[in-house]
Amino acid sequence: MPIPTTISSKSIHKGRIFDLRVDKIREGDVEYEREIVAHNGSAVIVPVFEDMKVALVRQYRHAAGKYLLEIPAGTLELGEDPRTGAIRELEEEIGVTATSVEKLCEFYISPGFLTEKMYVYVATGLTETSQNLDADEFIEIERLSFPDIFNRIRSGEIEDAKTIAGTTLAGSRFGFTL
Repeated sequence: MPIPTTISSKSIHKGRIFDLRVDKIREGDVEYEREIVAHNGSAVIVPVFEDMKVALVRQYRHAAGKYLLEIPAGTLELGEDPRTGAIRELEEEIGVTATSVEKLCEFYISPGFLTEKMYVYVATGLTETSQNLDADEFIEIERLSFPDIFNRIRSGEIEDAKTIAGTTLAGSRFGFTL
């Protein structure tokens, strides 16, 4: 199946976290437009301590209008290696370093309109350092077991997709299943 041709692309917003453009596309004899949110991607990390507890962050998410419980994550700088970004987020948000960081998966968030790809890692061999939060980050750290996380997913308390995917994949590495 041939890939459609982009005829034109018009930038309509340049932001700090994402840009917005309108692409005109030709597929066979049909032309149409798509609004695209362009994002550099995100690094996500599941910090697993020796006692098999996972550090999550509780923070206010304005788009959701409430506090969410999530694994650490952050936007990648342009051209930044996702593993490097995940390691950075681990220390910034949780205040730990890791002796082992392994990739679990990568996925598109919502490819119908968003270019963002998330890269998910699991971190073990954790050593506490100190948090280095951004000026606009106000988070509380909670350490939970995989069974507790999975119960909170089932009950609807944890409703963040990257957290559901990341903890499910990380948990399976250690013998825990949703």
